[in-house]
Amino acid sequence: MFPVSLKTMIRCFARSYLAGSAFNTRGMQNIGLAYAIDPGLREIYRDPLKLQKARRRHLKLFNTHHLWTPLLVGLFISMEKQISMGLFPAQSISKVKSTLAFTLSAIGDSFFSATLLITWSMMTMILLALGLYGWAVTLGIVFFLSIQIFKMIVFHKGATQGLLFINYLKKWDLINWGARLKLVNALLIPAFWLVIWPFNWHFLSFILVSIISLLLAYLYRTFIWIRELLLICLVTMTFLAPQVFWFFNV
Repeated sequence: MFPVSLKTMIRCFARSYLAGSAFNTRGMQNIGLAYAIDPGLREIYRDPLKLQKARRRHLKLFNTHHLWTPLLVGLFISMEKQISMGLFPAQSISKVKSTLAFTLSAIGDSFFSATLLITWSMMTMILLALGLYGWAVTLGIVFFLSIQIFKMIVFHKGATQGLLFINYLKKWDLINWGARLKLVNALLIPAFWLVIWPFNWHFLSFILVSIISLLLAYLYRTFIWIRELLLICLVTMTFLAPQVFWFFNV
């Protein structure tokens, strides 16, 4: 059962997409959160004084990964409903924001941004390199729609189950799933390397060029002051590699 009307829930969910549009260095996503949750607050609190206090609670520091924003908007609406009924103290909102929001932010950065996004990117690049443009577009549409469905599900769970859903969320084990996906990404890198290989195929030339590329990548990341030099070396290697490995070509 929703803590507010279905129409209000839809408005809050739609507004959650704009949570990062008013990002600022003082409260980060606080203005966007306040905007997203405001229709729910106006329905819960008919007293202008109580409404003003509730709005101020959500203008404090807030920041999380954007894919978790719908969950937290639904969760805060649920908590505000319970606060209005005297079941929760008003201070509980600040405690949840200072712990849960940042924890979910770290999980979101690790699983979604640093892992799942890379998986989609690598798969798309491989499909495009193979000339499978239709499959690449289809994959992008599937990922996009899956994200929207995910947002709807967590928003609904946060609004209807409240803090109970957070305990269930731990069972998803996204950190370990992220580690497994990173292994998949590690396999997609040599797969992409094979697809775009510019020379006649030979095992030794493939291994040697791969080692040189990894070494240049490591040096580029480690020694900032010679990045321009390494970039020149990489461009030079690109032009000279066919001559360097001519004896490997079949």
